[in-house]
Amino acid sequence: MSEQQQLLDQLKEQAVLAAGHAYAPYSHFPVGAAVKGAGGHIYTGCNVENASFSLTQCAERAALAAAISDGAKPGSLVALVIYTPGRRAHPPCGACRQVMHELMAPDGLVASCCDGEATRIWRGSEYLPEPFSPEALQQAPDTD
Repeated sequence: MSEQQQLLDQLKEQAVLAAGHAYAPYSHFPVGAAVKGAGGHIYTGCNVENASFSLTQCAERAALAAAISDGAKPGSLVALVIYTPGRRAHPPCGACRQVMHELMAPDGLVASCCDGEATRIWRGSEYLPEPFSPEALQQAPDTD
């Protein structure tokens, strides 16, 4: 078994456990995520829904926030696995992709898995081409 597959299996196991803690009374779609930092520590998150849907927290962002709140540095997170129930490996939403871009390592691995064999894998430029970056905030706006 390859080193990458061992990493994916380890993170999937943690993501599945995290999904068991999801609060999903509206979608009934519990999602878990696990992210690994450069130092080897694994952080997990689950989706937490809210009746005001825009306030819902995705599992990916919950795991990334857990890593940052524990002291992981932006850009040091090397791998993130998303688990969704069923036979389809779902991609992350746009908001999660933007947050992953800012907090994951530039060459960080992002994978989505499910109860079946399906797995989808991306690297930074694949899951979010032409991202909005922190550097864009420092540029003066065009004033034509």
